Amino acid sequence: MEGTDPVNKKLAAALSGGAVLVLALSGCSSDEGNKELDAWAKQVCDALPAQDAKVDAANAAIKKAATDNNAPVNVQKTDSQAFQDMSDAYKALAQAIQKAGTPPGVDNGAKKQKDAVTALNGLSTSYADLKTQVDALDTKDQGKFADGLQDIATELGKLSKSGNTALANLEKGDVKSAMAQQDSCKKVAASSSARATTG
Repeated sequence: MEGTDPVNKKLAAALSGGAVLVLALSGCSSDEGNKELDAWAKQVCDALPAQDAKVDAANAAIKKAATDNNAPVNVQKTDSQAFQDMSDAYKALAQAIQKAGTPPGVDNGAKKQKDAVTALNGLSTSYADLKTQVDALDTKDQGKFADGLQDIATELGKLSKSGNTALANLEKGDVKSAMAQQDSCKKVAASSSARATTG
């Protein structure tokens, strides 16, 4: 059984610190506020906790499968579902930002919104592709399975990094301030910090 275990651990390592949906939302809130922008931020922030939880649970499932010295067929099944969940989560976030519209009173707001939606939809597609790859792996041949997992781990590492930057350009200036005031965004930022500390 030792054939896939080291590779499973590499897959888990690729996830460490990955896929945090909200970056450092510090409470740098502006006093005057902007009611329209606050309403926009609430709409986006309210969509985040459920999707953040979905991504976090998927990460945890992959890590657990990697450390349990599981049979390849079990690892395949767990990872396949996890990648599907991640794909769904990023797609839902893209839809939430699309639905919220252009952040009001923000320079280049329309472009920033469009870029964030494009980045999140791209992540959704990439995780769906990983699901397809893991589904196609040969679980009867441990060597081939381990090689396939290695390739997926490499891709996963890249995706985790892009997950951290998908919303970065949107979350600047007034948008960041407005989002930092929303309870739902505070909750996600706190859970992200806790994961970063423990992970």
